[in-house]
Amino acid sequence: MIEVLNEKMNMELQAKLDRLKEYIAGLGSLAVGFSGGVDSTFLLSVAHEVLGDRAIAVTEADASLPVRELEETKSFCAERGIRQILCDADHLKDEGYKKNGPDRCYHCKRRTFAEMIRIAKEQGIEYVAEGSNTDDLGDYRPGLKAVDELNVKSPLREAGLSKEDIRSLSKAMGLPTWSKPSYACLASRFVYGEEITEEKLRMIDQAEQFLIEQGFLEERVRVHGNVARIEVPAKDIPRLAADGIRQAVYERFKELGFLFVALDMHGYRTGSMNATIKGSEAGSNGK
Repeated sequence: MIEVLNEKMNMELQAKLDRLKEYIAGLGSLAVGFSGGVDSTFLLSVAHEVLGDRAIAVTEADASLPVRELEETKSFCAERGIRQILCDADHLKDEGYKKNGPDRCYHCKRRTFAEMIRIAKEQGIEYVAEGSNTDDLGDYRPGLKAVDELNVKSPLREAGLSKEDIRSLSKAMGLPTWSKPSYACLASRFVYGEEITEEKLRMIDQAEQFLIEQGFLEERVRVHGNVARIEVPAKDIPRLAADGIRQAVYERFKELGFLFVALDMHGYRTGSMNATIKGSEAGSNGK
């Protein structure tokens, strides 16, 4: 029975992959918004397989993307011969983004995609694509409004692919991101209403990098004024709270400029900042 179920699942996945390839082939040329995450890596890989040099990667290389993530995108494209263009949409010049309301992601995505469209036209590429999947449709995603307004393509959603599907196919394709933890830009670490600055984005980047170097591969550093609120999975809380690591983390965070350092006793969960939106439809599945 298990073998029969697996065979059926494999057939369904293959059908979705075939639909994705057919959809991408129909576009003819494509600029993929590439952040190095699970979804965009998979989309870029398939687009490059189908379109060859008519598929390019465009990566937003500003302070909201951790240095380690940017370097990973460069390595991935270089190893596979994919042409990559780095861009900076100057989000901090956008008051809607800087003020960091619940619709911050809309302002961010609209500015990013407008810049990607400009680059695509300059490169002779007809379409721009982003990597949302079917699981994102039930989430609080104001950025998808910008996707619709600017006619940015969403091939993974068009093919009916879920996050689980993408991880399974990525593993079968040998992509290094198949088991990579979920990730969102560093701007999502700010409590809504707190102004986003380049200085604090850099602080968060370095703080999270320090946690990763201590072995906490799934983590978030949320910012509430001068307070850094650390989230790690519940199973990792005892290790983070142990004297040696606790003191090292505290000292490093103080060096970076945080006045207070707190450990969230609930543990890591996506969308914790959405709890601050009173009366909002926002769910708990943000990053």
